[in-house]
Amino acid sequence: MSTTTPNPQPPLAGLDLTSFTFTRRCWVDTTPDSVYRLISDVSLIETWSPSASEVSYAPGDGPWVSSWFSGRNRRDGREWVTHSEVVRADPGSAFAFVVGGADHGIVRWDWHFREQGRGSIVQQSWRLLRTDPVLGDTREDVLSLRDHMADSTESTLLALAEWIAGDHTH
Repeated sequence: MSTTTPNPQPPLAGLDLTSFTFTRRCWVDTTPDSVYRLISDVSLIETWSPSASEVSYAPGDGPWVSSWFSGRNRRDGREWVTHSEVVRADPGSAFAFVVGGADHGIVRWDWHFREQGRGSIVQQSWRLLRTDPVLGDTREDVLSLRDHMADSTESTLLALAEWIAGDHTH
């Protein structure tokens, strides 16, 4: 008599992803068109982000839908490279990409820009699309990642606003 064990479910199978998202906003002293140009030039993200560096488009790609870029990320003394696909590129309005690509992505980042007074409101959102072992094995691991990314986003937006205020947009 042989006993078979059913294939175990991945530890995070069935996890409700509804709470694994956030949005942060800030005001910057420049136009939506100018902010879009800064954000869609992904090589500049290391100027403001505390956790990303060496970001660049693949050869021949740029700030348009279906383009790919890669970047080095840091967290808790670890470093890794991600590959992302641009899924929205609306000059002066919105820019979005999915880490891992549109078809099999793990995380979606959205940027939205709208005029407010003499400047713009910049909104940055993060949304977990699916779990993956690279993110951790427990709900607490994924919550910790979300909270870390929210803190990083706040730092990025503040640094962007300060950089723009220092008249680095021209």
